[in-house]
Amino acid sequence: MLGHTEHAMGTVFSFAVRDAAPADLAPALAELHRLDRLFSTYRPLSQISRLARGELTLAQCDPLVTEALDHCAAVARETAGYFSVRAGGSLDPSGWVKGWAIERASHLLTAAGFPHHSLTGGGDVQTAGAPAPGRSWRVGIADPAAPGRLAAVVEARDRLAVAGSGTAERGQHILDPHTGRPPHGALSVTLIGQDIALTDALATAAFAMGPAAALHWAERRSGIEALVILSDGTRRGTSGLTALLAAP
Repeated sequence: MLGHTEHAMGTVFSFAVRDAAPADLAPALAELHRLDRLFSTYRPLSQISRLARGELTLAQCDPLVTEALDHCAAVARETAGYFSVRAGGSLDPSGWVKGWAIERASHLLTAAGFPHHSLTGGGDVQTAGAPAPGRSWRVGIADPAAPGRLAAVVEARDRLAVAGSGTAERGQHILDPHTGRPPHGALSVTLIGQDIALTDALATAAFAMGPAAALHWAERRSGIEALVILSDGTRRGTSGLTALLAAP
C-alpha cells in the first residue's frame, strides 16, 4: 500500500493507494494543485478571486469554474438554499470544491489503473475498491465532544464517501444562509454517501439546517445516512446508519 501526503488548498490530503508507485500519483496530485490555483479564495490572482472582484467574466474563466458553480447551484436548490456560495457575503464555492478535488483525484487514479484507494482531505474521505482482497476500509468519525476519540467507525466497501461539518476544528464558521447567523444545537453533522463532492456539500448544508431539520432531511434523502452529535454530546443517527458501522 502506497501512502502519500500532499499540502494543497490550505489543508493536507492523504493518499493510500494499493499496488501503486509514487510516480503513479502525479496526475491526481496535479489536479489538486490545478483546482487550488483556480478556486482558492486566499490567492488574489485565482480565477475565483478575480471573478468575485469583477475582473473576469464567467465566460473568460476556465470551464471548470462554470461547472463548479453549476454544481453549487444544484446543491442549493436541493437543500432549499441551506448551501450557498455567498453565505459569508462573498463568492466562495469552497464547500463544493474541496470534496470535488478529492473526487476528481479518485477518478484519475481509477482511470490510471488503480481502483483500490482511499483519499482524505480536510477530514473528508473517499474510498474505492478495497485495501486488500477480502478486506474493507475503516473510516473513523471524530467525536467533537471528546477530542482524540472516535464517535463511530464506518466500514467502507468499495466506493463510499464520509464528510463532516462542525465546530471542533475551525470554530463556528458555518452560517445559516437564510439568517446570516450560526446554527445552534449540534457539534457536528457527518454524512455518509457515495461520492465525496456531493456528500461534503450536503454535509455543510445539513449543519446549517440545525440538528433536527438535518436528521429529518437526511432520513428522506436517498443514498445518504447521517450521524449528528448534539451540543451535549448525545448522538443521533438516521435509520440506515447502523448497517454502515463497523462492529465494536
